[in-house]
Amino acid sequence: MKDTGFTGRLAGATARHPWWTITAWIAVLATSFMLAGSLDSVLTEEGELSVSTESETADDLIAAHFPSNEPPQEYVVVESVQFDSTDQAFGSHVGALVEDLRVTDNVGSAVSYLDGVPGLVSTDGRTALIVATLSGDGDASDLVVPMLGVVEAANTADFRITTVGDGSINNEFGTLADETLQRGEMLGLPVALVILVVVFGAAVAAGIPLILAIVSILVSIGMTVIVGQAFELSFFVVNMITMIGLAVGIDYSLFVVQRFREERATGHTVLESVERAGDSATRAVFFSGTTVVIALLGLLYMPDSVMRSLGIGAILVVIAAVAAALTLLPAVLGLLGDRVNKGKVPGLSGTAYHEGGGRFWHKITGAVTARPLVSMLLAGGLLLALASPYLGLSTGQNFIESLPEDSPGRHAFGVLNEEFNTGAITTSIVIDAPAADQDVAAAIATLTAELEANPAYGDIAVIPSVDGEIVVVEAATKLDPSTNEARAAVAALRTESITAAFGERVGDVYVTGTAAGTVDYVEIIDTRMPIIFVFVLGLSFVLLMIVFRSVVVPIKAIVMNLLSVGAAYGLLVAVFQNGIGADLLGFQQTDVIEAWIPLFLFAVLFGLSMDYHIFLLSRIKERYDITGDNDESVAFGLGSTGAIITGAALIMVAVFGGFAAGDLVMFQQMGFGLAVAIILDATIVRSVLVPATMKLLGDRNWYLPQWLQWLPEIHIEGRPAAVATVVDLSEEPEEERVLELV
Repeated sequence: MKDTGFTGRLAGATARHPWWTITAWIAVLATSFMLAGSLDSVLTEEGELSVSTESETADDLIAAHFPSNEPPQEYVVVESVQFDSTDQAFGSHVGALVEDLRVTDNVGSAVSYLDGVPGLVSTDGRTALIVATLSGDGDASDLVVPMLGVVEAANTADFRITTVGDGSINNEFGTLADETLQRGEMLGLPVALVILVVVFGAAVAAGIPLILAIVSILVSIGMTVIVGQAFELSFFVVNMITMIGLAVGIDYSLFVVQRFREERATGHTVLESVERAGDSATRAVFFSGTTVVIALLGLLYMPDSVMRSLGIGAILVVIAAVAAALTLLPAVLGLLGDRVNKGKVPGLSGTAYHEGGGRFWHKITGAVTARPLVSMLLAGGLLLALASPYLGLSTGQNFIESLPEDSPGRHAFGVLNEEFNTGAITTSIVIDAPAADQDVAAAIATLTAELEANPAYGDIAVIPSVDGEIVVVEAATKLDPSTNEARAAVAALRTESITAAFGERVGDVYVTGTAAGTVDYVEIIDTRMPIIFVFVLGLSFVLLMIVFRSVVVPIKAIVMNLLSVGAAYGLLVAVFQNGIGADLLGFQQTDVIEAWIPLFLFAVLFGLSMDYHIFLLSRIKERYDITGDNDESVAFGLGSTGAIITGAALIMVAVFGGFAAGDLVMFQQMGFGLAVAIILDATIVRSVLVPATMKLLGDRNWYLPQWLQWLPEIHIEGRPAAVATVVDLSEEPEEERVLELV
């Protein structure tokens, strides 16, 4: 093949030496398996910020002046509708549970009203608290596990026993996250296989993308362990790797395998077909992966260890998927040859390639290009209408109320707030001034009096440090810290109550706690998002301008992708905040959208949407370079890629939908946002907006100013010399091949 590019030469080299290539990948996989054994050692359930915020400053002061931090506590809620605390049966049950807890692993102490501790029985006497203190080294979510078993076993027909605390809540979140990951895999993989079989019509061809995706995931997990030696990573990185790995790993292989089959169907030898697919589809994969990585780099600018972990995990799995598409996949195709079409499914498409794709996509293109202005206005108007609820977006961090309604931790938290003044959640006001200072003491008295009168708070404790250098006012918080009310309470505390109490010394007072941390975190994201947007959009524009040698194509691609992302934002607000269709879809309505979701969706969706644009526009550009006919090139490009892109989009929707089907609101929002944006991009944007705007602009689509003519000619789809002649390679006559996934 003349003028073969780097990717084509690499594909040809691996196809000529398939066993060497496969052996090398087996060695990489074996290494990854060994590294994966130590994955837990580099993961953490805690998130950290690398910038200073008010809440971080307060936490640092507490850590510096209270070196022996108190061990974590769990509040065990004992409820009965038949008995109250004056009944022997109630006291016996509470007493037996306390004794069991005291001999449970990792429980240092347990006390109840039977020990004479006041405030541990509700007003009606039908609810009691047991305060258990955990002991031992390690995360509270791990220490609490033995205790959770004892609490669960204590439930009877007459008594409901639940517990809430940092350990039990984090443990429940972790368990639900694992279940969501498993559900995503269980739903995504079978649906992906069905779609691949429909697209290819052959079992072997359908299985290859799945295998490549799994290989990419396993290799990236090994890479994660290596990266984790330098950076502490969030345990959510595994969810991210699995989700993105299934999506891009399958998609990239899907495009390359299909192009290989097309080249074989036009009469090229197996090796030539591998090289031509490598010089076209694989090159498109390379640049598509580059755009995804560019978009994901924006996440690394966030000073949040969780966001950086998500970005690192996604980048690693994209790199692994691209590497597999560039080397392992050509080797497998070279080894299989026409056996890639084995296991044909009766009634589905065969191996013959019909130039320009199926009739369905030609009809779509014809209808759109017949009235391009109307089509563009209708499609653009619809996306803008879907995006309009975004104007009411409220971001934050969902906490206990985001757990399922039958969650024991959520129930215990509600009872704790309704029946008791103590609480599992506290707000701490740190005064960086000596406790002996009379002015400070007077200000603290004023502040505590106001807090005691505020129904948002329960018990108030004033705790001076041992060295007398700082004072901590700790208030039990009765509001779920994820709610707008809790955030408003923090704002009022910072700007009104503290200012009124401390006057000129307000600069020495800092507020921390879950709600305060959320306020600070949202502020960080709001500050950095515009910078990340400019960075991602700017680099993407430059890359697309070089790839397609046009300033019009990247501008349109960016605008269209922003429209689909904006529509996803709007639908998120409509469903989760406004509750429109939430019950029907099985989602929880919440006060806020997770603060990290908009930025995360932008980075991931912008990259994935660019995948489809590159695959579609590269086929259009390839045809345009041959014919010089813009309208015919648009029809050819959409017809050639329509079924494949739709199949790829449906696979992504299945994968993301599996995560949206989980019980955690954060994953529901993430999966739903990704799924709807991919659907919109693969239908309205790709099927309507792209052909309509291409028709309206005509040859101006490929406009490149004279002063930019020095840009290199990359030819992302290779350098086809002429229109291919179709050859039917099927072993027996079969019906016309039509790949029409609607």
